[in-house]
Amino acid sequence: MSPGPPLPVAGFTAGVFTRNVVQAAPVTWTRKIAAAGTCRAIVANSGNANACTGPQGEADAAETAALVGAALEVPASQVAVASTGVIGQPLPMPKLRQGVPRVATALRADGWTLAAEAIRTTDTVAKHRSARGQVGAVPVTVTGIAKGSGMIHPDMATMLAFLATDAPVGAADLQLALTAAVERTFNRITVDGCTSTNDCVLLMAGGGAGGPVLTPAEPGWAVFTGLVHEVCDALAAAIVADGEGATKQVTFTVTGLPTEAEAVAVARAVAASPLVKTALYGADPNWGRILAAAGQAGVDFDPARAALHIGDQALLKDGRHLGAEAEAAAAGVMAARAYGVTLALGDGPGTASVRTCDLSYDYIRINADYRT
Repeated sequence: MSPGPPLPVAGFTAGVFTRNVVQAAPVTWTRKIAAAGTCRAIVANSGNANACTGPQGEADAAETAALVGAALEVPASQVAVASTGVIGQPLPMPKLRQGVPRVATALRADGWTLAAEAIRTTDTVAKHRSARGQVGAVPVTVTGIAKGSGMIHPDMATMLAFLATDAPVGAADLQLALTAAVERTFNRITVDGCTSTNDCVLLMAGGGAGGPVLTPAEPGWAVFTGLVHEVCDALAAAIVADGEGATKQVTFTVTGLPTEAEAVAVARAVAASPLVKTALYGADPNWGRILAAAGQAGVDFDPARAALHIGDQALLKDGRHLGAEAEAAAAGVMAARAYGVTLALGDGPGTASVRTCDLSYDYIRINADYRT
């Protein structure tokens, strides 16, 4: 990955957070930072979620921000805090008090890959992406890192993602760009159907590229939002590919419904189904499981019109199975590491895709042993 822009010394920020009712102290703290619109630093720790830790957890999150603020000579009210790891354990503040000043002296503009490595928990690989584009006469960059492998579901999950851009964008418009990108990327992946207490996506804009301030009314806005989407999409795909115990990465696309929202609901129901996901692991083209999962999404459709393709192989047409040869060919497609499944349910304009992975024996092993 190219170095990308350094985190801004001063600039605007936007944030999207978990919708789980149970929210960690760093989420509560960082929501306020994002709402204020200005952020000068992000501090993240892995191994401890600082969730369900009561008033002490809130005090620890505030102290963490104060430690970073003192080290960087910026207000604590402009320091975002993020945590990931085991729920219910107090933060080891003595370690943070010792570590934050040392980390602050080691900051470097090309340290993105080091940061991506540092925030891993059960991730097997670090996740980072950079994209560049031309906004008028000004080249701009969006760079991001993420962590996430399990506890992943729409409305995000146990994932952290931090993006920065040198494009000049105000806080309100930055929030518009991030919210739109997250909805079609991080909110359209699932590993295990579980959302988290800690997920957080932040986008910072320092304006170092120069040029006029970007707004939705400017011609370059589409280029900028495209870059944000590209980085978010790549990081979301990397999270699914690195799903805990995963051996397959599968994109479920639903077409033909009256609205996109209905297509999203069906695609999510299929992609999150444990029965479907175990069939993916076994390379079993169990079309009945897919159709049954679609039917429980709360969306009305006519099963007699359903058509199903696994890769390019048709398996179901007009609600009818196409036979043993089609099934054998579909099983061959499912032997691949990555492929797509398309479920057509009519002729409406509503289309949506959700990425998922299989559910393997290793997923159980990883999560059964997570704390012990």
